[in-house]
Amino acid sequence: MVEEETRRYRPTKNYLEHLPGLNLTAFETEIMRNEFERMQQRLPMDVLSMKRYELPPPPAGKMTDIAAWNECVENSMAQLEHQATRICNLELMLDYGCESWKCYLELLVKCVSQAQKQLQVLRKEIQEINWQRKDMQMQAGEKLKKLESMWVGLVSKNYEIEQACVQLEKELAEDLESE
Repeated sequence: MVEEETRRYRPTKNYLEHLPGLNLTAFETEIMRNEFERMQQRLPMDVLSMKRYELPPPPAGKMTDIAAWNECVENSMAQLEHQATRICNLELMLDYGCESWKCYLELLVKCVSQAQKQLQVLRKEIQEINWQRKDMQMQAGEKLKKLESMWVGLVSKNYEIEQACVQLEKELAEDLESE
């Protein structure tokens, strides 16, 4: 039905001309642009680099260098500390995650019930306003009917008066002719 309507109705004016042009790239970041280009070119996605989690030994030429070994040990200690922090976070999540989610869900339920109460109040106010408007319009309609009937009555009286005037003028003209 819409297609049929658009075929029959050809707009004579572009009713959107006052709006600026559509900018589809307004919210794109550089990373998004690069990813879109990669997808357009149908290139495979880069494999997740695991290099940061590797613990490589010093290069072959520095196997006897203590500083190179110290750097490798520091890297392994940083990796170990990172993994220990992750384990600690997971344990905290196991201990307190459920309770925090329960609190969050209770807060959401309170927000929903508060919003529903506000919605009910607004709907009630809208209904009251609509009833008031309807009452005002009904009163105005009755007043218009009364005024219209008064107008019809006055127009009828005016017509009767005009007819009487015409009749009197005829009678006067006849009386003047007969004399």
